Amino acid sequence: MRVFVTGAMIGAVVLLCCLPNFASVSLLDSGFYSMYDLDFADAQQRFIAYQEENPDDPMGPAAEAAGLLFSEFDRLGVLKAQMFVKDASFEARSKFAPDPVVVEKFEAAIQRSRMMAQKRLAINGTDRDALLASALAAGLQADYLALVQKRNMAALRYTRQATGYAQRLLTLCPDCYDAYVATGISEYLIGSSSAPVRWILRARGFAGDKRGGIKKLQLAAQHGRYLAPFARILLTIAYLRDKQPQRARVLLADLKAQFPQNMLFAWELERLGSNATR
Repeated sequence: MRVFVTGAMIGAVVLLCCLPNFASVSLLDSGFYSMYDLDFADAQQRFIAYQEENPDDPMGPAAEAAGLLFSEFDRLGVLKAQMFVKDASFEARSKFAPDPVVVEKFEAAIQRSRMMAQKRLAINGTDRDALLASALAAGLQADYLALVQKRNMAALRYTRQATGYAQRLLTLCPDCYDAYVATGISEYLIGSSSAPVRWILRARGFAGDKRGGIKKLQLAAQHGRYLAPFARILLTIAYLRDKQPQRARVLLADLKAQFPQNMLFAWELERLGSNATR
């Protein structure tokens, strides 16, 4: 059965939302920019600085975990689009061998974030910062299990958690567009599955709508703050799967211009151009 989760690298690599009460939100903005531009050392410095200034905010360690996982994705070649475009390529992928030191730091950051978030939610169930950090942590765990360890079914539990937290956040904050990454990619993947797989997943409480998922990813790509680039990456993969290479080229060209140090975007764009001439 083909079930995989991306973001929340799921993210969702990442599930972030524009919240006005961050004292040093610029550190998160610049940290995530550096992450997308593959400057992981700078990203981590900014995320750690944010934690020093905001020691009780679960978003600090969640962002740190996102940067650590994204760096491993880059090192291991997980982010190459062609791995996701064809089902056979995804199923044939090998289990990766992550750096044990990075994994230990990643898991520690995830646990710190989850503990902080649960403590705040126990006091206030509508705490937006805690909801978004919880969604991000669950999404990152799903991504690690699915994309690195190839444990697709184990990742589903965290996918459900990430989607649930994102939905709660969107109920409170409909214009928190980054949260649409979690709900959008989940709906797209399940909606793209074969009929028997969709039936099994729906019986387990997962809903799927391919077109609806695309629309939600487009909302995040157009209006998101931290996750707009990631939403565009996911849309690129979706467009390539749906045989819409021109739409993928537009997104890749935009990503290449925005993040000039990230050679992956340039490489994918060049590969698309070469395929078009064959």
